[in-house]
Amino acid sequence: MNRYFDKIGLFNLSRAIIDAISALVILIVLSWINPFNSVPTGTRGVVTQFGKIIGIEQEGLTVLPPWRKLSILNIRAEQADINGAEGATSDTQPVNVSLTVRYNIFPDKVAEVYEKYSHNGDLSSYIQTATQEIFKSVTARYTAPDLISKRPQVSADINSALRAKLAIYGANVISIDMKSFKFSQEYMTAISSKVNQEQLRLAADNKLKTVESEQRQKVAIAEAEASAVKAKADGDAYAQLTVAKAQAESLRVQNAALAQNKDVLELRRIEVDMEKAKTWDGKLPQAIYAGAPIPFLQMK
Repeated sequence: MNRYFDKIGLFNLSRAIIDAISALVILIVLSWINPFNSVPTGTRGVVTQFGKIIGIEQEGLTVLPPWRKLSILNIRAEQADINGAEGATSDTQPVNVSLTVRYNIFPDKVAEVYEKYSHNGDLSSYIQTATQEIFKSVTARYTAPDLISKRPQVSADINSALRAKLAIYGANVISIDMKSFKFSQEYMTAISSKVNQEQLRLAADNKLKTVESEQRQKVAIAEAEASAVKAKADGDAYAQLTVAKAQAESLRVQNAALAQNKDVLELRRIEVDMEKAKTWDGKLPQAIYAGAPIPFLQMK
């Protein structure tokens, strides 16, 4: 009886082990042949069959048989940092700059990028090489001073050329951030010296302009004062001339009157004697010179 029950227990144990192994095998097979896949937002799925691209899946759920493979490529914005891009200006001044290029893969170029350039969508190495090349070709068109003074134009030239270059790799340039240009220490020293000299020249020019302005002001004041003196002198002369003309005219009128009527002079003399008589105090003068008249002295 005990042996019978032992055989039943061994049978049940063997059956449980077989069931567990079977379940494990089923799980492994199901995981291998799982047809359900998902394409995350902002990506595209490249479907390959035995290494050959047979389609591009959009975002969302996709069902694939086990003999097909799904590779995910990002089409959202990515960033490539280019540190110390080197170039030379048209006047042979070495220059370098650091740039940050933001880009994304064209959605309709995903298959081409996967086939030719990257199975994971990473184009940073191509961005680095293309940016270095474009920076050299653009800076060679400008002199060192123009590179600084025309920076917006330089940036626009780099952006335009890089867009055309990266389009070959299926990448779209979103933006370029460019830091300050760095020149050699000797050139920067020469620039600093030139700036100082220019500032000194401007200061001297400003001082000269100030002196010239002050001199013009002094001349204007002197001319105004001279004009005022001349005007006063002309006015005084005119006034004196007018008075003299009036006096001469008065004398002429008096002379004409005397010439026409000689009794006028005698009348004037009488008028004068009458005015003197009004103020006479009745006293005779103590000293009388010869021929002097004695007023109101009547001798009987």
